[in-house]
Amino acid sequence: TAKCGACGPGYATPLDAMKGKSCCQSGFCGGTNQTPAWEGPREEIVYVPCIYRNTGTEKPDYLATVDVDPKSPHYCQVIHRLPMPNLRDELHHSGWNACSSCFGDATKRRNRLILPSLISSRVYVVDVGTDLRAPRIHKIVEPVELFWKGNVANPHTSHCLGSGDILISCLGDPSGRGKGGFILLDGETFEVKGNWEKGDKVPPLGYDFWYQPRHNVLMSTEWGAPKALADGFNPADVERGLYGQHINVWDWSTHTYLQAIDLGKGSVPLEIRFLHSPQAAEGFVGCALSGAVHRFYKAEEGGWAAEKVIEVPSKKVQGWLLPDMPALITDILLSLDDRFLYFSCWLHGDIRQYDISNPRQPRLLGQVFLGGSITKGGPVTVLEDKELQCQPEPFVIKGKKVAGGPQMIQLSLDGKRLYVTTSLYSGWDKQFYPDLVKEGSVMLQIDVDTERGGLKVNPNFLVDFGKEPHGPVLAHEIRYPGGDCTSDIWL
Repeated sequence: TAKCGACGPGYATPLDAMKGKSCCQSGFCGGTNQTPAWEGPREEIVYVPCIYRNTGTEKPDYLATVDVDPKSPHYCQVIHRLPMPNLRDELHHSGWNACSSCFGDATKRRNRLILPSLISSRVYVVDVGTDLRAPRIHKIVEPVELFWKGNVANPHTSHCLGSGDILISCLGDPSGRGKGGFILLDGETFEVKGNWEKGDKVPPLGYDFWYQPRHNVLMSTEWGAPKALADGFNPADVERGLYGQHINVWDWSTHTYLQAIDLGKGSVPLEIRFLHSPQAAEGFVGCALSGAVHRFYKAEEGGWAAEKVIEVPSKKVQGWLLPDMPALITDILLSLDDRFLYFSCWLHGDIRQYDISNPRQPRLLGQVFLGGSITKGGPVTVLEDKELQCQPEPFVIKGKKVAGGPQMIQLSLDGKRLYVTTSLYSGWDKQFYPDLVKEGSVMLQIDVDTERGGLKVNPNFLVDFGKEPHGPVLAHEIRYPGGDCTSDIWL
């Protein structure tokens, strides 16, 4: 029997993660140690990238440590800020040097946060192991490394691999054109090893990805060409083919591009999530512009296919950029037990909870409005709405009227708390929600009914990033020190 604590980072299974069971409590190594302080059922701190690009404040982006422990005297406060040494990076999403994919490897520790910059193409490696509450910069991978060694730029999603390497998807090439390539970092030295993909075929666009080794597959999605989306959204660019419409299917073992699943012109598929169970041969992807969620699955005749299972209808409006306002589904996630699907509609302003016990027929169980573009008294008038009887009230919490709409979401391991931030990306925030850029974003918490279903805003939880020391800032993705349902993959 392995000695206790000899299991590596993360959890043996998604359900162990949900229960906060450490390696020894899961019976994996035969020991009886208690859960390490940083990997347990109740999150106490979270890491949130904060962005100054496009806000008018000439300060570097930073990584905020936020206290989310209700018993703490610093509850709902930023307790540490780690500024980057450069301006206008546009920090965006983050990942780990090691996660549950390395569970069986006792030599691995989850002690480095990988922080790619969407615009500058830098990758920051942040040490969170020395002091969990006060991260520090460990290494900086400069953009030229990605340009020279991989001919890629605009890194987006990073996942650790069971091999110990770190895989990062990219949006484009160094000239700003779209290119769905990947870069590999060494998990120990964080040197750029080169491209992950092999062969001549590469998708025209890139964005998010997820992998499932038991089915020998990696799936990636497509946002848009960096030069098109960098400073805002132009609807004409959709017609020009500068925005995505495919799930791209890769052979996991040979790293070759196999298949494109077409979700329709102008769909713009963003976040992609396999079910957490490593045996599962299906998952979901949210499409920003079409307002659809598609289930993708392994087809009986070979290859992979997709079917639309949820559609949020656009609203006929006046006083807005277009006569039809899409929901703009921007973030989706699945609870660790694969029972519930959550997603945010950044423009319409709501977050939804669906029962996916039948993945082909999701059932809406909970919905809550947290701002958005169609609230009463704003510049937009809704002329026709297939879902609502009237425009929702503006969202006010602790006396603050919230600008923007719900965007990034993160679920607690036990599935009972959903955290939300309101910034999408500074270039689009500035265009669609100018008040958000002026006032800063917020972080909220929604209480989840995991028995009957339902969502309710916690009226006592507000992190107001409009009150930061150097002025209002745009807070983006939420990450727990012990891993979470959007960063950990089980093998």
